[in-house]
Amino acid sequence: MKLATIGALCLMVLSGCAQPELTSGIEMANMDTSVRPQDDFFRYVNGAWLETTEIPSDKTNTGVFLDLRDKSREDVLAIIKDVAASTELEAGSDEQKVSDLYNSFMETERLEELGLSPIKGELEAIEAIADKDELATYLAHNRMIGGGGPFILYIAIDGKDSTSYATHLWQSGLGLPDRDYYFRDDERSADLRDKYVAHVEKMFELAGSADPVASAATIMTLETKLAENHWTRVENRDSDKRYNKFAITDLSDLGDGINWSAYLKASGLENETDIIINQPSYIEGLNTIFAATSLDDWKTFLRWNLLNSFASQLNSEFDQQNHEFYNRALNGQEEQRPRWQRGVDVVNGSLGEVIGKVYVSRHFTSEAKARMVELVENLRSAYGVAIEELEWMSPETKAAAQVKLANFTPKIGYPDIWEDYSKLEIVAGDLVGNVMRANQFQFELDRSKLGGPIRKHEWGMTPQTVNAYYNPTMNEVVFPAAILQPPFFNLAADDAVNYGAIGAVIGHEMGHGFDDQGSKYDAEGNLRNWWTEQDLAEFKTRTNTLVDQYAAFQVFDDLNVNGELTLGENIGDLAGLTIAFKAYQISLNGKEAPVMDGMTGPQRFFLGIGQVWRYKATEEATRNRVATDPHSPPEFRVNGSLPNMPEFHEAFDVKEGDGMYLPPDQRVKIW
Repeated sequence: MKLATIGALCLMVLSGCAQPELTSGIEMANMDTSVRPQDDFFRYVNGAWLETTEIPSDKTNTGVFLDLRDKSREDVLAIIKDVAASTELEAGSDEQKVSDLYNSFMETERLEELGLSPIKGELEAIEAIADKDELATYLAHNRMIGGGGPFILYIAIDGKDSTSYATHLWQSGLGLPDRDYYFRDDERSADLRDKYVAHVEKMFELAGSADPVASAATIMTLETKLAENHWTRVENRDSDKRYNKFAITDLSDLGDGINWSAYLKASGLENETDIIINQPSYIEGLNTIFAATSLDDWKTFLRWNLLNSFASQLNSEFDQQNHEFYNRALNGQEEQRPRWQRGVDVVNGSLGEVIGKVYVSRHFTSEAKARMVELVENLRSAYGVAIEELEWMSPETKAAAQVKLANFTPKIGYPDIWEDYSKLEIVAGDLVGNVMRANQFQFELDRSKLGGPIRKHEWGMTPQTVNAYYNPTMNEVVFPAAILQPPFFNLAADDAVNYGAIGAVIGHEMGHGFDDQGSKYDAEGNLRNWWTEQDLAEFKTRTNTLVDQYAAFQVFDDLNVNGELTLGENIGDLAGLTIAFKAYQISLNGKEAPVMDGMTGPQRFFLGIGQVWRYKATEEATRNRVATDPHSPPEFRVNGSLPNMPEFHEAFDVKEGDGMYLPPDQRVKIW
């Protein structure tokens, strides 16, 4: 089989064919009509499904996103199997790489035979480090192969010069999900820390450490010191605070514990003159910790990070132990996912656009792309109308917002230019080596961008990814092919449900360009204030009200939504729904929407967003999500946004005393 090129995609053309009668697109069997939509819309739409659905033992949650991701994996597996079926794969070809990478993950008997040997060379290199200058050099190598470390160096667009790339540093080094996990004093958190230390100890034991108990204690002590200097997730949301450009020669101002010259030279960045440090106080604290911590303890830290990074690519003992803590203890997942699913993830992660070419040819039609282009432009037009209608914004800020909106670049389905993997070597039977080389390939690809033009054709997700995103420094909204299917996007459904589902997703991503952080970037993608002082103050007043609304949502008796952490996504949800509804109304061209399945067009619109957030999760996974995820739990993405919309109150005749009712003076309208 020859992998398809972008110029030879087998796209289905449906023009000229008789169009079937459209359906409502509403999944009626999932609804619980004993619940009034006026009281709890999420359960009204999804209640029957919530009552009857069990979370699979190999998952921490289930719902629309998980269903579509499973389908995408099955589609990718079919591609991999077709590729691997050939007995004459040309060395160095994309087909050979896909086949050998997947097989290297699936050959479990070989992994058992290899044991710890795939990382033996790195363990020996760590042991041979003679001093802290060599330690700095090894940290650079470790970053390139994906071994983990106390900070992450990466290449990305300069936030204040969107025409150039820059080198950045980000805090890292923690084995628990977030800094707060090291300091919470409740019984649940203390128990989780104990389980983490026991896990680290077991991993060192499996690796043949002379003193696993002491090694685990060293890791917990050192990670706690690093965590003390980590910024919180709320602090890390602030684009202004994160932008701190330093001359390389001024890095010593943050401390001289780390030999930055040695680190940058080993990274191939010795000629760079500037670096953007996202959390300067962390790097300052790290320099002090680096100097005060013994070389032996840093070696223990590196061994742990190596084991932790590659555990799932080693034999079953390491793989299972990794599952026991990170999946079972932390997230409540009882069993490992099927190995083939994890193998597909490895291929997607390392050769994503190779697979993406064929995925698009099989699963994304020209009609779907055309409908999406139309939807995006309708949403853009609706956003323009909404901006002009804002009563609280001055003409000056409106004009700047319109320029930014006009400059939005939509990317739909797949890249116009595919990534070239010819320099990536994939070797049969060498799983860990393949993953390390793939990590290094990506690092070197990113490094090559420095000094060159912005690669506007690049995508941050593969076509087979069920997701979407907004990139502020390129002012682009991106919708991979895999999300453009039911229930997000249903070619057989009436417009109402599509505007409520994929329309709200499009509006959400556009909304990120105007959320509390995205609004700090101008039309060209530069971090620059384009607001009048009065408008900015009013914007903050409105967003602060949204913070308070979501902070009041109770997930468990002892846990509420973090309104500050989730603010950007909550703005995106509210803006997306508001604009999508306006776009839907425009699409009707003044005509009355048909009644389908006993529901009006506006009602089906809101059902559209309600059903795509169908979701159920373990308690452990939910707690982890609330602590680390900038998105609110799905229930509150529905029941939090809708009460702010007068259109929802009107569509379902929501009145004072109803659970979803919000008085007009308490409703938040931003866009």
